[in-house]
Amino acid sequence: MVNVILQLYPQLPATPEERIAKAPLGRDSGLYQQAVREMKDVVLAAEELGLWGVSGIEHHFHSEGYEVGPNPGLLNAYWASFTSKIRVGQIGYTITTHNPFRVAEDIAMIDHLTQGRTFAGFSRGYQQRWTNIIGQHYGSKATKSPSGFTAEQLAAMTDEEKKAQFSDDAVNRSLFEENVELVIDAWTQDSVERKDGRWQVPFPYSQGIEWGMSATRELGAPGELDDDNRIRRVSVVPSPYTKPHPPVFVASNASLETVTFCGPRGYIPSYFSGINTAERFGQAYVDAAAEAGRTYALGQNQALCRWLQVAETEAEARENIVKYDLDIFRDLYTGTTPLKIDGDPVDSVMNCGMWVAGSIDQVRDQFVEQWKRLPAEYLVIPSHFAQQPKEEVIKQLEIFMTKVKPALDELTDY
Repeated sequence: MVNVILQLYPQLPATPEERIAKAPLGRDSGLYQQAVREMKDVVLAAEELGLWGVSGIEHHFHSEGYEVGPNPGLLNAYWASFTSKIRVGQIGYTITTHNPFRVAEDIAMIDHLTQGRTFAGFSRGYQQRWTNIIGQHYGSKATKSPSGFTAEQLAAMTDEEKKAQFSDDAVNRSLFEENVELVIDAWTQDSVERKDGRWQVPFPYSQGIEWGMSATRELGAPGELDDDNRIRRVSVVPSPYTKPHPPVFVASNASLETVTFCGPRGYIPSYFSGINTAERFGQAYVDAAAEAGRTYALGQNQALCRWLQVAETEAEARENIVKYDLDIFRDLYTGTTPLKIDGDPVDSVMNCGMWVAGSIDQVRDQFVEQWKRLPAEYLVIPSHFAQQPKEEVIKQLEIFMTKVKPALDELTDY
């Protein structure tokens, strides 16, 4: 069985001319209000169609109106209020810009609101405009993994640019791994302490924190309060409803290090990459997990991310790309990712490796070919809702779930 996750941002709807005339469209509260309310119909339809989950994503400062998703946890709590079966979660919090204790608390609360119908997601951050600003007090900057650069791209960099790129990536990765581990510890341990790294718990660690509530010695977690009434550990509450914790997804693009970080820990890497890279990463994940005593089949406990445009004909699918995908692809993705427009714009989208588009038969065949190479347990479908109207999003989900997914289920026997 393939577990399908719909990823919603949203993207505020407008023509290119309207984005210019109404700039900054991202601050149009009327359009955002409409998108949030119509999102309910999409989430309920996803639940009725049997999707495994629905996800939010974190991005800030999108004045252009393309990715208006500053707080996925709040959307999760809203979705939890009117759903009963589908899982709600994030892919994900950009954990390098967050206090990990606050994130642990937020997700644990969502897990309780849903009675275990949540999942957690973390990313490193690749958009400089907001990651560098929001993450400044943590020393975090946006990064594109150096392992993802081609030889030509590296050759075009100066020595100073290369040094900065590698340094920023190393700091970001260190912060990412430390913060994720703190979240997990907060969920699974009755109390936590940290002496080394960016976080000290308590702070300052050497002195502890004076605490006049002596009852904590009996009522709190073991070791929280020492004999001198000083805090030495802290207990993060509540603990999750799910034991030991909700499933953890980690967004991955071009970083093999992220994949080998996930494997030994049982985290679910989500490949925002072409099938060649995803297939290679999939085997690396299995190998890294095996070294830690975890046994997975190729594709198991892994997610492939693909934008979807399926229609009765290829011509109709191409029209949908023009209406719903082309603007954000041209304006945002080609400026912040390796994706490029080369020749015909629609062909550039369809052939970039991240879209599966065409008629029903074409889409089914494309997915089957990719699943033969990496039979992923999870499929994440990012949606450019509300640029793509809710009726069209729901229609395509129904086509996928009834006419495409069965063929993929046959390739995932775990």
